[in-house]
Amino acid sequence: MSDTLDLIARWQAGDQHAAEQLYAHARERVFRLAYGLLGNPQDAEEVAQDALTYALVNIDRYDPNRALFSTWLHTITVSRVRDRQRRKRFSLTSLTEWMAGGRDFVAESPRIEERLEQGFARSEVWEAVQTLTPTLREAIVLRYWAQHSFREMATIMECPVGTAQSRVRRGFEQLTAVLSADLLTHFEDA
Repeated sequence: MSDTLDLIARWQAGDQHAAEQLYAHARERVFRLAYGLLGNPQDAEEVAQDALTYALVNIDRYDPNRALFSTWLHTITVSRVRDRQRRKRFSLTSLTEWMAGGRDFVAESPRIEERLEQGFARSEVWEAVQTLTPTLREAIVLRYWAQHSFREMATIMECPVGTAQSRVRRGFEQLTAVLSADLLTHFEDA
């Protein structure tokens, strides 16, 4: 943590290299969180870039006495994910409409996003998590993939600690109904 605080102080003093190091250090974790909540690598990449850019531009707003840097950054990321989900609801095009319009899917070279998608998208666990409501999915992903404490989750999700705990419990109960016991081992508390 002191390394992160040192990088933040250096960036606030104008050290561009410190900003680049902060970005590089946080990028994958922010992407994984966004991907876990959105389930789409392209959207997750855009959200991750937006969240990191906002955090770096507004680094003076970060207060280490209020939260860890990762908690602050994940709060920004979850906010950007929610914005993306709201925008998507208003601009959904069905796959049938897309294909009827003569469009096709373009194969790109394998990138980290595609490797993650291939690893997660095919698993029953990932599919089950994607069936949860957005608030329960947020709680499950923040707890089990991003490994936040309930207090950190409450800060990120802007709710009381008890609500964060309740959302994890309800999400886990819904997953228990559709996943086998061996698949539920993915949700063991650390």
